[in-house]
Amino acid sequence: MVAPPRWMCMLAFGLLVLDLAIALPANAQHYPNQTLKIVVPFVAGGGVDVVARIIAPNLSEELGQPVIIENRGGAGGMIGAAAVAQAPPDGYTLLVGTGSTHGTNSSVYSHLPYDPVRDFTPIVLISSSPLLLIVPPPLPAKSVGELIALARNKRGELSFGSYGTGSINHLGAELFNSMAKIEANHVPYRGSAPALTDLMAGRLHYMFDGVSTSLGYLQAGTIRALGVAGAHRSPVLPDQPTISEAGLPGYDTMVWFGLFAPAGTPKSIILRVNSATNSVLASPRIKEALEKLGIDPVGGSPGVLASKVQSELQKWAAVVREKNIRLDQ
Repeated sequence: MVAPPRWMCMLAFGLLVLDLAIALPANAQHYPNQTLKIVVPFVAGGGVDVVARIIAPNLSEELGQPVIIENRGGAGGMIGAAAVAQAPPDGYTLLVGTGSTHGTNSSVYSHLPYDPVRDFTPIVLISSSPLLLIVPPPLPAKSVGELIALARNKRGELSFGSYGTGSINHLGAELFNSMAKIEANHVPYRGSAPALTDLMAGRLHYMFDGVSTSLGYLQAGTIRALGVAGAHRSPVLPDQPTISEAGLPGYDTMVWFGLFAPAGTPKSIILRVNSATNSVLASPRIKEALEKLGIDPVGGSPGVLASKVQSELQKWAAVVREKNIRLDQ
């Protein structure tokens, strides 16, 4: 059999490359035409999962295709995030990233299986929610200023709890301690419930927790709040001052969720999902559902989320360096 001329082989190869180059943009023009999967990199029932499941049905209506939630928890969100980073950049596998996956993890862990900037394309900032500085009712400190004064007077004697070393409420507390120029002992727990139990029993002196998690205990009088850790007061706690108002100007620690696609996803797809998600977040029903949980819907352009990621990476890297916090996977 006579081999084809070299020029014919090169032409065939060139046409194949051209077909591949055209295929993805052509598919993007008809996006979406199949089910979308949103990966939640934490177990079912947590805050990220709840928010994703609130918006998924409406997002499905906006896009005209089913939107399913897949929980891939483990390793502080790294397993799910890494899976999406390696997924095809076709817009059908997305990630609900957080301040952990795209903020604290890159500083806390020595080896991250993905790059939070290089491996993802930001789509939209879904929501933000401030942490809440809480204390046991018998604690003599009745304000942020009084807690700081107490900690300075009892240098190194107070203890604060967290969901675990490197968690957002751990780093948020370390930032608070640093800005307030106080020293306290960190006690890590496996989740919010055991930490709250010890706080209510007086074995901890303070901790930072989510507004939605703390609300029932506040209403029952088993804990007290000293301040909201955001730049603005929480809609569900309008009479509760921010920590910045209450004695530590400039303090701000938020829990935030954003929607990401794998790097290389066509811009037209990013803008399509961004527009659809913004429409969902603007819905009065969705806004009400989120705000009842103490969560503020945000929205905006992909650039808003990109800026959030950059600022969070810088902010928490500085805290981790100062406090020398490192974890191995």
